[in-house]
Amino acid sequence: MTDFVLLTGGTGLLGRYLIRDLTDRDVSLALLVRPSRKMTADQRVEALLSTWESRLGRPLVRPHVIESDLSRPDLGLDDIDREWIAENCDSVLHNAASLSFHGTDPEGEPWRSNVAGTAAVLELCRQTGIVDFHHVSTAYVCGLRTDRVMESDLNVGQEPGNDYERSKVAAEQLIHDADFLGTPTVYRPSIIIGDSETGFSTTFHGFYAALRLAYTLWQAASADPEYASAEPTPTRLTLDGTERKNLVPVDWVSQAIAEIVVQPEHHGRTYHLTSPRPVTTQVMSDVLEQVIENCQNRFVGPGPLANPSTIEKLFYEQMQVYSSYWRDDPEFDTTNTALALPEMPVPKVDHGLLVRLSDAAIEMGFRWRERLPASPEPAAR
Repeated sequence: MTDFVLLTGGTGLLGRYLIRDLTDRDVSLALLVRPSRKMTADQRVEALLSTWESRLGRPLVRPHVIESDLSRPDLGLDDIDREWIAENCDSVLHNAASLSFHGTDPEGEPWRSNVAGTAAVLELCRQTGIVDFHHVSTAYVCGLRTDRVMESDLNVGQEPGNDYERSKVAAEQLIHDADFLGTPTVYRPSIIIGDSETGFSTTFHGFYAALRLAYTLWQAASADPEYASAEPTPTRLTLDGTERKNLVPVDWVSQAIAEIVVQPEHHGRTYHLTSPRPVTTQVMSDVLEQVIENCQNRFVGPGPLANPSTIEKLFYEQMQVYSSYWRDDPEFDTTNTALALPEMPVPKVDHGLLVRLSDAAIEMGFRWRERLPASPEPAAR
């Protein structure tokens, strides 16, 4: 019998890399996948794998696909699905999550995916006898802490910065409270950005949100003859430029998780998948000025702006949801990660890499659509 790893969230940015990297390590995968409006679960996975094969120039082994939905009762699984999982899966890698920062409805996001969805996956494990549980959380369960954050820390009285962080703390607590599991393995990446080599990404949050908004506003301003002919006025940023943000490329995060998954001696611990070299908001501002024509910024420090310009009003209105994102990040302890991955250093995220990522996102129009491979032409008679 082949033992499968049951993976959730396989069609997201990190998930698609996990499929590649775990498959390359000869891990048999079973995927819980929600159908989209235009594709079945099987079609979504086939489109994803076809994209990988085109990029890599080699075939990939197909996983076992199970149609599922974390928001439906019993995950939308029937008795046949659960019986297959019980007979074939010996571990779970729970990667599915909502990245919504604010939730006004406790029945909505991010609570529905991050808390209720985790509870549903745990119940599936209980029903099917799976005790080896791997969970992708976030380094930002630390909330607004400013001291050194240890990998063993979870609930230490910290104040969360937003509902996403609250929901991820609650999800981790559910996992640790599940007494039928073995000791869980928890992965806590910081802010995931695109591929360190290609710049590829399928989601555009955090740094990308600021890039996208600034790009859109400056494009609109440049198209306005009255604005374009005026003397350029720098956009005032209510930061001081020294704020540190911990950015990690998706390809490294995936490789790190996959490497730990295949080494049972490293299971049962929590891993900060973070960088020892955070990026300052000054570097991010410099990148925006380089990749966006006519974009100019000026740091003015925290506090309300006097007489904000039209661009400033629009920028801060749209970026309000990310207000907690721009705080100064704490230092993350990485003792467990260093012991498990001594030869896998984090790629340096610097000005040059952020420019490549920005150029790639702009070229993609900040949008990614999975497409099914073209059907072969029928043979001529």
